[in-house]
Amino acid sequence: MTYPSNVRTAPPPAPGHAPTRSSPSAGPPPEEPPGRAAAWTETTERLRAAAATEPGRLRMIGAALALLVVALGAVTAWEVSDRFAAADDVVHRSQRLSVAAADIYSSLADADTAAASAFLSGAPEPAAFSKRYSEDIRTASGLLIEAATHTDSASASGKAITELNEALPEYTGLIEQARAYNRQGLPLGAAYLRYANERMTEDLLPSAEALYQAETGRLAADSDRARQWPYASTALAALALGSLLWTQRRNYLRTNRVFNLGLVCATAASLVLLAWLAVGQSFARGDLNSAQTQGQASLKVLNDARIESLKARANENLTMVSLGAVLADDGRSDKYETDYRTAMSKLGSALDRADELADGGADGRRVDDARAAYAQWESRHKEARASDAAGEYGAAVAKVIGGKESTGQSFDRVARALDESLVEKQRDFSRFASDGQKWLDGLAIGAGALALVAAAGAILGIGRRLSEYR
Repeated sequence: MTYPSNVRTAPPPAPGHAPTRSSPSAGPPPEEPPGRAAAWTETTERLRAAAATEPGRLRMIGAALALLVVALGAVTAWEVSDRFAAADDVVHRSQRLSVAAADIYSSLADADTAAASAFLSGAPEPAAFSKRYSEDIRTASGLLIEAATHTDSASASGKAITELNEALPEYTGLIEQARAYNRQGLPLGAAYLRYANERMTEDLLPSAEALYQAETGRLAADSDRARQWPYASTALAALALGSLLWTQRRNYLRTNRVFNLGLVCATAASLVLLAWLAVGQSFARGDLNSAQTQGQASLKVLNDARIESLKARANENLTMVSLGAVLADDGRSDKYETDYRTAMSKLGSALDRADELADGGADGRRVDDARAAYAQWESRHKEARASDAAGEYGAAVAKVIGGKESTGQSFDRVARALDESLVEKQRDFSRFASDGQKWLDGLAIGAGALALVAAAGAILGIGRRLSEYR
């Protein structure tokens, strides 16, 4: 027995009409799925929903506290590391390069003075002056090599070192030619000596001064950076402590529990971090300030005085060598005598400033001795110039490069007093700077450790409260 098919079939088309093909567009369009909200909108909605319940609010507070104390530790470690590195540069790099630059200048100026003194003494040259000249050149060359190894060749210091290395062989060659002609009794030796002095005063000493100024500026910049207060760390520490205290007060108002062990631990760790930061940075700043005021400021003044004394001595000797053959810009006065007076005026001002910075005791006595020798030098120089003006050239030379009661003896007294003061001030600077660096030692690592302790305490403290809702 057969059954009719269950499949429905379309009715046959009406007569006179062609069958129509169904179109995909026929009928209503399918419904599209609802658009997905932006990620930030969903996040906002979730946070809003979480904030509607106490457990959600606690989770948000705990996360914020943990992030805050971790940020405090990271920023503190970064700032303290930067201050420590700057203090280390002050102690082990920039300060040493500043001293080396000053010694390079002094060695070159003293070499020029020794060469003029040896020439003025006549042939054969005294062995003491020749030895002094050779030692000065050797010292300057060695210091230039040392400075070059710690200096970027593209920096101002590197360019000054390159100029010095190029000009120094030319200067020593001119001195050797002047010596050779002087031994033969030829007046051409004096011309070579004057030309060598021009190279020294126009090329070598300006480059050495540029090196000294650049290194002194770098020392000052490193010192300023090491003494800068860590404002970001201090602000974050205050914010973290305030947030922790607010959280504990909120917890007390809702539970009547006075202490939450985790939050108390986090607060204590943050407080220790802030105290360590404040004490360490304060004492470091104090020692570095002492290094600046009692060390570096005096060192600069004393170095300036030493440099001017060497300039004055070289020009005094060249005044006798040139016999008035070189005139100043005005076309009337002797160039070297004019330069001598300029240098002596600057020397007097530097000694007055050094006396103001002296802290009494042995330091004050050394500066007083230098000032007394300076006054004596001025008096003896006037006597030498009077003898030269009277035609007593031999007596004038003896009053300049002779033993007792000569300007040379007065210059040596000034130089000796300044050198002793420089050694003492250098020792003071190194001691204060090293002490300042020690106060920052270990603070960066300690800040990181305390921040982790504070974060763990905050999480545990909030976690304790959350457990009450389970």
